[in-house]
Amino acid sequence: MPLILFLVCFLYFGLAWAEESDGEFIVRGAETTLVDKVYRLNTRLSYQLSEEALGALQKGIPLTITLNIEVLRQREYLWAEKIASIGQSYQLSYHALTQQYLVKNLNTGVHTSFPTLKTALDHLSVIENFPMLDAQLLLPNEQYFVRLRTKLDLETLPVPIRVLAYISPGWRLSSEWHIWSLAP
Repeated sequence: MPLILFLVCFLYFGLAWAEESDGEFIVRGAETTLVDKVYRLNTRLSYQLSEEALGALQKGIPLTITLNIEVLRQREYLWAEKIASIGQSYQLSYHALTQQYLVKNLNTGVHTSFPTLKTALDHLSVIENFPMLDAQLLLPNEQYFVRLRTKLDLETLPVPIRVLAYISPGWRLSSEWHIWSLAP
């Protein structure tokens, strides 16, 4: 009897965890421009938090959203060579006393507060003129491409929640890689 009860519970919770997450991260578009010998990134993202992530945020648990940017050189007979890898991280938190959402750029330390979650996510969704790469690092007459992904960083969650996050699809919020050519 205990074995049957265990199997029923396992199947029930297994099916619940296998359901699709209601949150998603999407790269809507991205481009690079060359300004004063520096490639600058402009991108539009879309963030929709899952119920699990939103519930944790509302209870005061900060969420870290990371942008991964990679510049690769195309090679004819080998896999692409990684030229540069850039990480940009933001911490999204909710301050219950002031009822404000806070966005902190973890690379620069700059804090910005917002009255609603929508305005905070809209702020995170637009990146303009981000200095990505010095053009002098690229070889002439070579083909390069850039790929970009945004994701929720599970490693920054408190340990008790991190354990649940590893097994729950509602916490696995990540966009697909968005790839484009790096034009001179």
